[in-house]
Amino acid sequence: MDIKSIRNFSIIAHIDHGKSTLADRMIEVTGTIEKRKMKDQVLDSMDLERERGITIKMQPVRMEYSPKIKNDKLGIKNDNIKPEKYILNLIDTPGHIDFSYEVSRALKAVEGSILLVDATQGVQAQTLTTLQMARDSGLVIIPVLSKIDSPLARVDEIKMEVSILLNIDPDTILLVSGKTGEGVPELLEEIINKIPCPHVDNNILPTSTGARALVFDFKYDNHRGVIVYIRVVDGKFKKGESLLFAVSSEKFISLEVGIFSPQEEARETLGNGEIGYIVTGIKKPGIASVGDTITFLKNPMPALPGYKNPKPVVWASIYPESQDDFPNLKQALSRLRLSDSSFSYEEENSGSLGRGYRCGFLGMLHLEIITERLNREFNLELIVTMPSITYKVMLRNGTEQIVYSPHLFPDDGNIIKVFEPWVNAKIITPSIYLSSLMPFLYDHEGLVKETDNFGDNRSSVDLEMPLRELMRNFFDDMKSITSGYSSISYEIGEYKEADVVRLDIIVADEPMAAFCRVVSRRKVEEEAKQQVEKLKDIIPRQQFNFKIQGKALGRIISSESVSAFRKDVLMHGSKMVGGGDVSRKKKLLEKQKKGKKRMQSNAKINISHEVFLKMMRGTNN
Repeated sequence: MDIKSIRNFSIIAHIDHGKSTLADRMIEVTGTIEKRKMKDQVLDSMDLERERGITIKMQPVRMEYSPKIKNDKLGIKNDNIKPEKYILNLIDTPGHIDFSYEVSRALKAVEGSILLVDATQGVQAQTLTTLQMARDSGLVIIPVLSKIDSPLARVDEIKMEVSILLNIDPDTILLVSGKTGEGVPELLEEIINKIPCPHVDNNILPTSTGARALVFDFKYDNHRGVIVYIRVVDGKFKKGESLLFAVSSEKFISLEVGIFSPQEEARETLGNGEIGYIVTGIKKPGIASVGDTITFLKNPMPALPGYKNPKPVVWASIYPESQDDFPNLKQALSRLRLSDSSFSYEEENSGSLGRGYRCGFLGMLHLEIITERLNREFNLELIVTMPSITYKVMLRNGTEQIVYSPHLFPDDGNIIKVFEPWVNAKIITPSIYLSSLMPFLYDHEGLVKETDNFGDNRSSVDLEMPLRELMRNFFDDMKSITSGYSSISYEIGEYKEADVVRLDIIVADEPMAAFCRVVSRRKVEEEAKQQVEKLKDIIPRQQFNFKIQGKALGRIISSESVSAFRKDVLMHGSKMVGGGDVSRKKKLLEKQKKGKKRMQSNAKINISHEVFLKMMRGTNN
């Protein structure tokens, strides 16, 4: 295959700007999938992606396209000229900030990127973040406006926003509709014309004697083992060759090579510049890793520059409801990490919860997605602790402690200083909401550094704030205040001193490590009351009365009682107990009272997986 006919590109955008819909129309126009087999979000293979309408995992697809060739000089269309065929390798990427690591990996495997901007919403905060990532990777940027068929589209205004952002002529910005397919053929032509073919490095070993490929993703198959997603950089690969992971030094034989169309389709070879997969047959976890280089065993080539390891932002501990399921949880986490290498985990023990795993995630949505996948794909009932961040605690005995889990946070009397991570954030919002947004940012301990006008009647706000406050329902509250028109992007900054304390939630006189939190000292009473009331509304009633209490600073701050189910022992079936005098009824009531008291003294409340998830999401629905 001629490398000059290959174009590798991705689509980057803010969440819900129409990436997956545009990818559907591209697949349809190029005839990659038959029309009768087409469906919405064809590249979103997980049920969670379809339910939520978001992309979670990047997904590559190979399309073949033959542009029409015209003789413009003669003004004659020559149908006898056979059009040249191009290979278009698209990697569809997520738009939510929690999955930016997926985007960064995809950008390393392509030469160009479509910057998609919603014509009804304009440039958003995450648009700026992904654009900078693409620029840092040296990619060719093709600006495109989507949803131009919408009655709410502001095409001219948004074109001006994008032109100022990229410093280009507004007339060079393409207009498309992922819903109707308008402008998609023109976009495909632009991809062919603007995005360069893969680069060939003539300073390395000849491709006839060596080959290497970058691993940008992988998954696990029960029968075929690890399947690595690769971008071939030099040479070519075929079935039955002895290969090597350059970083892990693991040897294997390629059981199959192929492309994504978008389903896996076996091919004879994968050549220079192509994107595809290799079936390794390896079934041991921890061998394959994103950023590794695959090369020949007998004639290895130098390893390619890999990826930076992602740093967890949010931590939570995951325990099985039954300790008998601990081996299943261990296996599930190792399998899940093969499809999502951006979360980490290590074993830990808790006196009340038993054996489990402390897991690191890239954000709150990432945490929710992983726990939901563990529940659905592996049928595990889990206990998930309240999410937390990493604190550096200086103790009175002169030692420094790194605290990942809230229930391990030291008592207030043992602490000299606490340091917590801050974030540098950018919010883009309509200017009319600034007056409402500023008190909200102050409430979340945000320090506003700069505000600028951004486009037509919109403002950008640069600020610093504790990462802890981003987890305090920040996103939902911000959307509520600004009627859904604001967006935020952020990056982790430095550690700063914090004034925080541990808040324990006690249920039926038993501290619940899963609900323990680290909160601001000035808001500990408010948080305690809020958490106790929320849990009271969520937790099921029992056969006995019990209390839910919030404890901090060595005292009970908030308390609520949950009443027991009442069973009328004076009723037998559908009839009132009768006969004899009133003493018989009193005897039954007294017997019930003693039974309730005995039950309460030995009671232990088992909290279901749904209760933990509802508390984690911050909703009672």
